[in-house]
Amino acid sequence: MYKQAIVVRADLKMGKGKLAAQCSHASLSAFKKAERSSPETVKAWEREGQKKIVLKVNSEGELLEYFELAKSGGVPCELIRDAGHTQVEAGTITCFGAGPWDEEKLDRIFGKLKLL
Repeated sequence: MYKQAIVVRADLKMGKGKLAAQCSHASLSAFKKAERSSPETVKAWEREGQKKIVLKVNSEGELLEYFELAKSGGVPCELIRDAGHTQVEAGTITCFGAGPWDEEKLDRIFGKLKLL
């Protein structure tokens, strides 16, 4: 079984629309990366219903720690930096997408994080 994880900075206190847009950027960016590196995984994830979870962290530092853990574990990941047109400064790292990838592996990496 496969899923995608999106990890978001809760400390930025983004509005619901901004949060949805950032998560969408993360999902699509990670999907494209996974599709290039492991198309069979992506096809299986699509057949299974495209399961996703959205998790929260409390700081940029914590977000980057989890990003590095996932990346070093071979999970295709993409960081999202905001363009700065609305609620946060340009270049602010808001979230990242991981996978789609093996659900058990993602659970081992992100299992301590709370759902958003």
